Amino acid sequence: MANRGYQDLVAEVYEATKKFPKEELYGLTNQLRRAAVSIPSNIAEGQGRDSVKEFLHHPAYAYGSLCETKTPVLIAARLKYIDANDKEQLLSRAAVVGRLLNGLSRSLTK
Repeated sequence: MANRGYQDLVAEVYEATKKFPKEELYGLTNQLRRAAVSIPSNIAEGQGRDSVKEFLHHPAYAYGSLCETKTPVLIAARLKYIDANDKEQLLSRAAVVGRLLNGLSRSLTK
């Protein structure tokens, strides 16, 4: 299922945030994890709706969460909580998720 791609990003975010300082647990770590989890959660919620029209809103919400996920990744890299390789891996996975969301939105509008 395509939702797996979204969940891969979540798993990678959780792995990367394990390296963050403990004092960031309720700050940047929490923010990044919650934003990442929100992506597949919005898709799942949309799939549970009664109509395609209702479902159509949820990929947009998920895309907003995707954008919200990228910002803390950049901040974490700037603060050196993650290295350049981790940053690029997360942003690359985020780009894949963005393409999945765009495809889902296009398929729902047809």
